[in-house]
Amino acid sequence: MQLKAIRNAGIGCLALLLLSACTVVALDSSGNPIIPTDPSAGPDYTNQTPAQIAQGFWASKILPAAHTQGLDWTAVKQAQSRLKDPQTQSVYARFSGKITGLDTEGLERKLTVGVNGESVVMQLGPIIKGNAVRDAAGFIHFEDFKNQVQFAQVAKALNKQALSGLPPLDASWVGQSVDVLAAFTLSPNSLGDGVPLEIKRGGAQ
Repeated sequence: MQLKAIRNAGIGCLALLLLSACTVVALDSSGNPIIPTDPSAGPDYTNQTPAQIAQGFWASKILPAAHTQGLDWTAVKQAQSRLKDPQTQSVYARFSGKITGLDTEGLERKLTVGVNGESVVMQLGPIIKGNAVRDAAGFIHFEDFKNQVQFAQVAKALNKQALSGLPPLDASWVGQSVDVLAAFTLSPNSLGDGVPLEIKRGGAQ
């Protein structure tokens, strides 16, 4: 009898251990288990449009990053001089200059700013080339998106978001001194894919 009691007690303890090891899984409204988010997983943009992703990034992440990471003009030229063909590097830049040209016709409008004797060209859309705004940020990674198409679409949406916040530019701006915050893709011989993020009157000439 004593042996049987010990055996039954052991079985009871084992059952309690098994029950205590079980985790109660919450169910959604359809009765399907809700799987907890993996804390090591990247952000999930599955149910967001590129425009929504860009808007979510803009005020909270992109602009603060651009202001914090923005290189002055001397630092931009130094970064460019360190590149070897075919290397490229996307950066944010903060500089002052004078508007020397403004093309507001067609689909590839341009703004030209004279900076230290150099003509710096930036795009005003609506067609905007390059990924400088996205890639200069440093925190937007390909592996966070479902495929290359979504990754590229986010770059385009960020370009549009940048231009949507600019003041209306017309002929009255030509000859004016301005402060500029912009993104560029540097290569050894060019400063390409420029996109202005902010333009303000009153910069140093």
